[in-house]
Amino acid sequence: MIARLLRACLNRQFLITVRNILRFFAETIQSLYLSVTMSNPKSESEAEPSASEVPAWDPNEPSIPISYPIKTLEELESRSYFESFHYPFNKASVPFSCSLPNRRRLLVCHDMAGGYLDDKWIQGGTNPDAYAIWHWHLIDVFVYFSHSLVTIPPPCWTNTAHRHGVKVLGTFITEWDEGRAACDTLLSTKESAQMYAERLAELAVDLGFDGWLINMEVKLDPGKISNLKEFVYHLSSTMHSSLPGSLVIWYDSVTIDGKLDWQDQLNENNKPFFDICDGIFVNYTWKEGYPRLSAEVASDRKFDVYMGIDVFGRNTYGGGQWNAHVALDVLRKNDISAAIFAPGWVYETKQAPDFQTAQNNWWGLVEKSWGVLRNYAGVLPFYTNFDQGRGYHISVCGDNILDTTWCNISCQGFQPLLELADPTNSIQVLVDLKEASYNGGGNITFKGSLGEQTYIESKIFQGEFLLSELPIHFIYSVKSDGNSSLGLKLEFTSTNDQRTSILLTSHAVNHFSSKFSKVIMTQEYMGFSPGWVINEGVIAMNGYTLTGIFAVCYRSHSSFNEIGWQHRSDDKVGTMASSSDYFALLGHITIKTSDYKSEFPVSSTWLVDGRYIKWTSGPLDSKTLNIKLSWKLKDGKYYLFPMYNVYIVKLSKQGDGNPGATLEPVKEYLGVAQVNCFYVSDLKVPSATSTLKFIIQVCGVDGTIQELDESPYYQLDVEGP
Repeated sequence: MIARLLRACLNRQFLITVRNILRFFAETIQSLYLSVTMSNPKSESEAEPSASEVPAWDPNEPSIPISYPIKTLEELESRSYFESFHYPFNKASVPFSCSLPNRRRLLVCHDMAGGYLDDKWIQGGTNPDAYAIWHWHLIDVFVYFSHSLVTIPPPCWTNTAHRHGVKVLGTFITEWDEGRAACDTLLSTKESAQMYAERLAELAVDLGFDGWLINMEVKLDPGKISNLKEFVYHLSSTMHSSLPGSLVIWYDSVTIDGKLDWQDQLNENNKPFFDICDGIFVNYTWKEGYPRLSAEVASDRKFDVYMGIDVFGRNTYGGGQWNAHVALDVLRKNDISAAIFAPGWVYETKQAPDFQTAQNNWWGLVEKSWGVLRNYAGVLPFYTNFDQGRGYHISVCGDNILDTTWCNISCQGFQPLLELADPTNSIQVLVDLKEASYNGGGNITFKGSLGEQTYIESKIFQGEFLLSELPIHFIYSVKSDGNSSLGLKLEFTSTNDQRTSILLTSHAVNHFSSKFSKVIMTQEYMGFSPGWVINEGVIAMNGYTLTGIFAVCYRSHSSFNEIGWQHRSDDKVGTMASSSDYFALLGHITIKTSDYKSEFPVSSTWLVDGRYIKWTSGPLDSKTLNIKLSWKLKDGKYYLFPMYNVYIVKLSKQGDGNPGATLEPVKEYLGVAQVNCFYVSDLKVPSATSTLKFIIQVCGVDGTIQELDESPYYQLDVEGP
């Protein structure tokens, strides 16, 4: 027995040592990578300078906005982060303050190759294959994790998680000798423990995320435990008073006597920390009976116990990887919460056949085991363009304004609930980033074969929208081939649980109309871009709750019944196809009350400012410009706008030498901002340009956008030679 325990301890220590060595190298490589890439994101084909050629990065100097961690207690104490040039860009713009549900929950801890990779580029990067999560309907809490002292979540994760009703935590971690030294300072007095707790709370509240995971992975002097408890308690109470609904979660590492001894369960050795915060993340090497024991110890707080599952499978129950759901089955049986650690395993290990498919398959297993427990408690207006925050083009109202690769998780629209592909289903339903988009870079693609006298439903949303006496407008965009048609089925539930289904459609569906409680014909409008059709239907369902939205694929009766026009995404050229071929795109959905209308303040009410202006001479009398644009309303009022499209118009001299005019002013898309500032880097300005006009296009929460000619702008004369 003793020998077996000794071997287990040695194996445990060996694994910890190996893990820490790997962490050290990962941290070193990541630090080098970060220092090299603080300028514009580079493509793989561009040669990077050596580390010795890269000057020390100064966060106070203007540069492309990034997210980055705080690495020392000195930085945390001095509040130097708030003096950084990057600070205003790092604020999340999507608020969220709901409490956690009283049921078992799913926490996801993002531990992806050290963190701060493609997601650190606040204004977006160039990698269309960047890591992302889009299965938010399964998640309650998201933790951004790295091995720096203070891991601040990039705002892109906070924005998209909040959009889906998910809380976001940063990480405070101490490791190695450096972590032990930090703890000596942090826990030197009760006052210092309180001060650092207040600094962490200030960061979370000011930057818009919801709290902290506390991970103390160093052995501590037992005499400092009282101050450690004060740190955890004060951080929790300060967070709660500053941000209702916020969370502080303790990681199962240091015990109440100061030992670094992972318990793999909630027990008397770590419960004192659990008692003074909002939950515990239990280490992932637990045994089958530990969830039940932990639930018994937690009593009426068992849902605050998050049993760890390491997706990489390092001694985790069930082996992790494609068997992570095995551990979830046990936790579901014991009705206790789960903490999935490092789901980026799918991405990092390049699981076949591709990331999109493997990600859907892996999360599909999670959903099958864990279930969909969270309904989106929506408020109107509701809007989504199905954007995943990465892709190959960007569209606005059906017009393709940028044809290049990109990534920016902040742009992720509300994600549909798409089931795993069923080989027996004749219609494939997926988000296809290479197909056309109505807004952003996303869509839902429906393709396959479909007969004339049949239809197929596909669930895309599940929620709880309580409707009032005001009629509701449903607006959606469709692009399809031949007589492929697409409608929406809406499910409503009354206060006495009576269910009603209504079909919105633009074509007669006599052969299956009896399947619905009511069929409403929509008004059709041609979109700005050829091929897109806007459908609008009005429904009055006072007192009902909208609980589900389904796409309905069917065929309309038209001259294409015998032979249709088949879509080809590879060469964008149509070919003749049989009448059974089906192809349709759903571009966006907007739901709003009849009295809602986006109101955009007129251009003259905005104050747009340009600072940190830097000109650099280029070849043939051209120039390069760097500038920070900021904007606000002159009256100081605050409007909730989800984002702003930023354009540039380069005005050239007339033939008589007068500046400020051109025959055809071309509006070039520069990017998108979620906050009221945008940094323009390395803008090429041809020699004939006399004036630059930066246009800030305001976007509404219902998906509408301000006309460019009515949008606020900033005009800058080109500096002379």
